[in-house]
Amino acid sequence: MSLFFISDLHLHPSRPEITQAFYDFLSSIAREAEALYILGDFFEAWLGDDDDTPMYREVIQRLKDYSLGSGKKNKEQTENDQPIPVYIMHGNRDFLLGNTFANQANITLLNDPSVIEYHECSYLLMHGDSLCTKDADYMAFRAMTRTVEWQQKVLSSSLQERREYAKSLRQKSQEVTSLKAADILDVTPEEVTKKMTEYNVTNFIHGHTHRPNIHSTTVNNKAARRIVLGDWEHQGWYVEINRTSLSLESFNIPLKHG
Repeated sequence: MSLFFISDLHLHPSRPEITQAFYDFLSSIAREAEALYILGDFFEAWLGDDDDTPMYREVIQRLKDYSLGSGKKNKEQTENDQPIPVYIMHGNRDFLLGNTFANQANITLLNDPSVIEYHECSYLLMHGDSLCTKDADYMAFRAMTRTVEWQQKVLSSSLQERREYAKSLRQKSQEVTSLKAADILDVTPEEVTKKMTEYNVTNFIHGHTHRPNIHSTTVNNKAARRIVLGDWEHQGWYVEINRTSLSLESFNIPLKHG
């Protein structure tokens, strides 16, 4: 039995191969998990829990089936199937995920940051975008979009208006990002140390940067490690933790045909 961690799937109707890879992951690699943690940017954009996009409705049902222990491969459920807790953290793409979504999918919203305990070890979990403190423009935008007032204003508009707004934001983000230096788009090392010190941990798992790796570092004169999850594009990435080990793994995602 193991804990599994994923992030940055960016699920969207235009990427059906990624959605299918996620379904396959649930029914194979993660089918015997003790718990599954989704550390943000699960969706490419989440415009509110009232989004009626058919693919999103199917994802919600698949999550519910999995969490109830009924999402086994080939839908073969036995008396031994047990519920699997699923936790999801807001990312910079899907911070409007709300309680309605969580209830429908039978999963739990997880604060960013959070610390979990597993076999006498502590793990700090974050999405990772708040660590990119050198990107002043993004940090200002992030602060604005996390306010209750901004979110209420956006959610009060029609779903179509929100879709158009999200499309314009993505286009602008791509244009701006292409002009920024790589170190600005990555986490700030001092901020990483600050967070690990604040929460008194030597294990830190996050996503966001799309730069999968296990980094060795030192915190409070102790050996520590920062594990960065990759985004799901040509490969799917996950971290698996069991009683004796932690590993960062990947698998190939078949290309879309047709």
